[in-house]
Amino acid sequence: MPFLRSIAPKTSLRDGPRKFPFSVPVVRALGTLELPTAVTFFVGENGSGKSTLLEAVAAAIGLPTVGAESVRDDVSLAAQRALAKQLRLTWTQRTHRGFFLRAEDFFNFTKYVSRLRAEMQDRLAEIEVEYKDRSAWAQGLASGPAASSLADLERRYGVDLDANSHGESFLRLFRSRFVPGGLYLLDEPEAPLSPQSQLGLIAMLKEMVAQESQFIIATHSPILLAFPNATIYTFDDRAPRRVAFEDLEHVRLTRDFLNNPEAFLRHL
Repeated sequence: MPFLRSIAPKTSLRDGPRKFPFSVPVVRALGTLELPTAVTFFVGENGSGKSTLLEAVAAAIGLPTVGAESVRDDVSLAAQRALAKQLRLTWTQRTHRGFFLRAEDFFNFTKYVSRLRAEMQDRLAEIEVEYKDRSAWAQGLASGPAASSLADLERRYGVDLDANSHGESFLRLFRSRFVPGGLYLLDEPEAPLSPQSQLGLIAMLKEMVAQESQFIIATHSPILLAFPNATIYTFDDRAPRRVAFEDLEHVRLTRDFLNNPEAFLRHL
C-alpha cells in the first residue's frame, strides 16, 4: 500500500494568483490525483507543469535532496514552495524516509563527490610529508580521520563516481542512497541513462517496491513508463488526467517513429 495516497489543492486554484506557478494551466485546473499504486508517473511536454508539481510535492513533504540545497532552502524553488502551501497530501502512513532527486542535481553531486575525494587524497599526501620523520603510529593517528572518510566515500560511491559512465554513476548513487520503506520523487531520471540503463533502473524500482517503497516520477521515457501496473498521469491536457500506457502520445509517437522513421524524417 502506498504511503502517499493522494495530492489535491486545499481549495480551488482557478481563481488564485496569476503569477507562476499558479499561471500554469494544469496547476489552475488541479484536482485530486489519486496514487493507488507504488509507482506513479507524471508525463507531459516541457513546460506542462509536471516537474513544477513534483517539486511542490517534495517541498510539501520536506524530503531531503541529493547533491543540492534542501527544497525548503533552494532560492530557485520559492514559487514551488508557495504552491506546496496550497496542497493537501493524504497519507496511509507518514514516512520521513526517501529523497527528491533531479537530473541536474545528480550531475552536480558527482562533481562534488569527485572534488571531495580529491581533497581527502591531497590531505593524506600532505600528512605523509608532514609526518615522514615521525613514527608509523603517529602518522596513522594523524591520517586516520581522512583515511576513514575516504574509505567510506569509496565504499558508498565507488573509487571514482565521476569517471564512470553517467548511467553507471546514477544507478550506483541511487542504490547507495536507497532505504527500504521510503518515498522517492524523481524528476526526469532518464536524462543520464541509456536505454539499457533505463531497463536497469526499472529492475531496481521493482526490487525497491518489493521492499515497501513508493515512487513518483516525472519522465519523458516510454521505457520507464512501461513499468508494470504503474499509475500514469498526463499533463498535456488542461488538467492532469490518468491514462493507460498504450494511450500515451509519447508511446504512440515513439512506436510509430521506430516502425517507420523515414515517414517522419522526409518531412524535416
